[in-house]
Amino acid sequence: MSATNELLAAIHARLTGDAVLLGLIGEDGVRDRLATGRKLPSVLIGDVNSNDYSTSTERGEEHLFSLEIWIDVGGRKQAQLVASRLHALLHDAALDLGPYRLVSLLHARTQSRREPKTKLYVAELRFRAVTEGLPEWPP
Repeated sequence: MSATNELLAAIHARLTGDAVLLGLIGEDGVRDRLATGRKLPSVLIGDVNSNDYSTSTERGEEHLFSLEIWIDVGGRKQAQLVASRLHALLHDAALDLGPYRLVSLLHARTQSRREPKTKLYVAELRFRAVTEGLPEWPP
């Protein structure tokens, strides 16, 4: 059993519940994939890697994930504005993960680039979260 889905659901709820962020990207701007014909800018939930981070007394996981900001108008400056808001919403945030406990959620890095084929700007934020959970541990 993994806390990954609860973590992603809590992140999605946090982002879609923020009026400032939605003012920057639009009401339907948080998605799990970039679809052709969808309005930009958007924030995409990118790759997620979850690793066992258990101790002898607690079951734990480390989650490394990315959020991608795709911008068509406003370029790198607009992407950095959205990235700044994502950082403010998630870095060291306290999120409710149901049966799991979020130990930490920290921003690791941000990088931005222009995609050569599409000419869109992309800013990628990387985060690291650590969770504990499941009352049956140890087995």
